[in-house]
Amino acid sequence: MAMRFRHAVIVGKHQAQGMRDLLDELAQLLVRRGLDVSFDRATALNTGLDARYSALDTEQMGAQCDLAVVVGGDGTMLGIARELARHDIPLVGINQGRLGFITDVPVGQHQETIGAMLDGEFEEEHRSMLEGGVWRDGERIFEGLSMNDVVVSRGATASMVELKIDIGNEFVANLRADGLIVASPTGSTAYALSAGGPILHPAIAGWVLVPIASHTLSNRPIVLPDLGEIRIEIVAGRDASANFDMQSLASLLHGDQVRVTRSAYKVRFLHPRGWSYYATLRRKLRWYEGVV
Repeated sequence: MAMRFRHAVIVGKHQAQGMRDLLDELAQLLVRRGLDVSFDRATALNTGLDARYSALDTEQMGAQCDLAVVVGGDGTMLGIARELARHDIPLVGINQGRLGFITDVPVGQHQETIGAMLDGEFEEEHRSMLEGGVWRDGERIFEGLSMNDVVVSRGATASMVELKIDIGNEFVANLRADGLIVASPTGSTAYALSAGGPILHPAIAGWVLVPIASHTLSNRPIVLPDLGEIRIEIVAGRDASANFDMQSLASLLHGDQVRVTRSAYKVRFLHPRGWSYYATLRRKLRWYEGVV
């Protein structure tokens, strides 16, 4: 039996040109299909659609909605996915950005695709996340949740940083580099990929640890099981920062530790029927070039 959605929240990259008309058109489509429709508060207020639809904060979305439709790019999806993961709300992404690894409904085909998905024609996928924080003198001074990655990096004007890496109770390495990326399978196609890391299929229960411009060429990316805790200690370097997706803490001190574990929450994605991760890689990374 097809899943019956009752109340959808729409989240949009409201700064994009022409977004208001697209969001209004999408809302009307959902209303015609019998759904109650709301907008997240920022989208509603910045497009003027709050006059016609209710505007909800994250807690209200979690309490009232059973579907989120996200219109924008991967950054828009990352922001709302982190917030809604603990509410177990499935997300559909309409790509209004450039790359669109996790917003996979083409904007020109959204009406027919969303209509089919409301009829139950979709694939469901669950993606793991990272969580952690920064610890100083035994106390946590910052906490964050990431869908893509946790990045520890040098300051904008400073030289490289030296980092001590422990996994669980084991010392792994001392690293001198511009920084270090701890990426989820989803994040393996983001910053980690551009830094030379491997691609992890989302079904793999693992992380990838990728040095950024390491001083020692033998410091290579490594794929790890997503068990235990990764601890990254600032040994040397000025103005180092920790970035959990779009949440960051700058000016880390020597002795500060960035700790990363697997989150208890997962993000639920709904894809159009026939969606393929490999087809996504082919399109986005242009692996089809040269095929006759």
